[in-house]
Amino acid sequence: MIFWELFSTFFIIGLFTIGGGYAMLPLIQHKVVTQYGWITDRMFTDIVAISQMTPGPIGINSATYIGYSVIKEAGYNQFLCICGSLTTTVAVVLPSFIIVLALCHVYRQFSDSATFKGFMSGLRPTVAGLIGAAAVLMISRDNFPDWKSWIIFAVSFVLAMWTKLNPILLLAAAGVAGYLIY
Repeated sequence: MIFWELFSTFFIIGLFTIGGGYAMLPLIQHKVVTQYGWITDRMFTDIVAISQMTPGPIGINSATYIGYSVIKEAGYNQFLCICGSLTTTVAVVLPSFIIVLALCHVYRQFSDSATFKGFMSGLRPTVAGLIGAAAVLMISRDNFPDWKSWIIFAVSFVLAMWTKLNPILLLAAAGVAGYLIY
C-alpha cells in the first residue's frame, strides 16, 4: 500500500511539474510533509541539502532519498528501503520518459511531412533566440552589462562559429577565463 502511494504521488509530481527539480520541491514538500506526514519538515530540509550536494538533478535525488526515508520511518528492512528509493525514482522520471518516447515516435512518424518540416524550421530560430536571451540575461548584472562577461561571450561565440574547437574545451577555457578574471 505505501509503495503504491509513493509511486502515485511521485508520478503525479513528475507529470505536472514543469521547470526542473527546484520547481518540484514545493510540491514534494506539500505532498510528503503536509498532506501525508510521511516525514518532518526537518527531515525534508536535510534531504534537500543532501540532494543538492550529490551529483544529479535535485528533484530526482530528493525523490530517491524520500522513498528510502519514508519506508525506513515505516519500520521496514533495508531491502524494502532500497525498493522505496527505486519506486520514487522511477515514478518521478517515468512521465518525462513517456513524453520523450512519444515525441520521438511523433518525430519519426512525421519527419518527412512538409508541414512538420515547416514547423521545425520555425522552431529552430525561436529556440536559438531563447538561448541567446538567457545568455544575455546571465552576462548582465543588475540590468547593466558586465563588459568582462561580454568579452568572454564574444570570444567564445567567435571560436565556436569559426573554428573546429571542441565545445567541451571551449567551455573549460571560458570557465578558466571567468575564474581568472573574477
